[in-house]
Amino acid sequence: MYRIKSFRIIFSSLLIMLVTASMVLAKSHSGTISMAVDLSSHTSAGATELWIPYPVSDKDQEITDITVSGDYMRSAVYADSTHSTPMLYARWEKGTASRKLNFTFKAKRNEVLRRDFPLKEVAWDPADYAFYLQPTKLGPLDGEVGKLAARITAGKKTVLEKARAIYDWTCENTYRDPNTRGCGAGDVCALLAKPGGKCADIHSVFVALARAAGVPSREVFGIRMGKKEREDVTTWQHCWAEFYLPGYGWVPVDPADVRKAMLTEKLTLESAKTAEYRVYFWGGIDPYRVKLSAGRDLILNPPQPGETLNYLMYPFAVVDGKIIDWLEPATFKYSIIYTDK
Repeated sequence: MYRIKSFRIIFSSLLIMLVTASMVLAKSHSGTISMAVDLSSHTSAGATELWIPYPVSDKDQEITDITVSGDYMRSAVYADSTHSTPMLYARWEKGTASRKLNFTFKAKRNEVLRRDFPLKEVAWDPADYAFYLQPTKLGPLDGEVGKLAARITAGKKTVLEKARAIYDWTCENTYRDPNTRGCGAGDVCALLAKPGGKCADIHSVFVALARAAGVPSREVFGIRMGKKEREDVTTWQHCWAEFYLPGYGWVPVDPADVRKAMLTEKLTLESAKTAEYRVYFWGGIDPYRVKLSAGRDLILNPPQPGETLNYLMYPFAVVDGKIIDWLEPATFKYSIIYTDK
């Protein structure tokens, strides 16, 4: 039995190496992202406030050459008190006609490959990871979500086995719906009834099922970088998911990119290319993306009016006490440009 398991591990490792090589990805990618926001067309009867996700360096990305300019009254970088998500904040007082802001940074992102998993799970206490085992407003863990998680992970004993079963189920039972606004709301209960959406939808399902099965998980919100000399990436926001493997660390997964590739390349679940994508995005993510933020149900800093914010991946603005629809270019004008310099 041990030899059989060892053979499977070796075979799986070789397959991963072959798939990674066949995708011919760069080990790192860099460029400059420039955002221009113009809220001048809105009423100036009251104050105008703007929050923008503010990327920072970590072990997988390097953020440098940050510049902020505009005609705002004041600006600062803050973080929320729950998730420590950084955000750029700017404010214009009432009566201000022109309200413009430019935000630019250079990013170098590394390809992430984390698959050298330990053969045996270490002892761990779920209480130490309780923050990543909690429900969110749109991601409950009980009811149908809990029942489905139990069915998917039946017979699975370890965190790695449960996470893999949920990843496979998500790849096989969700689909990309190109008509979804933005990246999707991530309403898990609605998605179980109709499992079509975009990255925030698909990864909300993964995270909710994983947490319900006792696997610490979270979403990571970001934006894709271009591959050409200059590209408009205004609508290129993208998120992925991570689960925590005790004794190892955070492991990225991106079943949404599996489903996106299947749609754009007209692949089926049985296609050999689909199998390659499923292998790659289990523990691997490409370098053509930048992490912007993390956390759901956010109270921004300074606090926004009304309810908590589902997630901070797009610019968020409040004019005269009213939230502006960040997915409607006719009322919320901004652009995001990638250049390879």
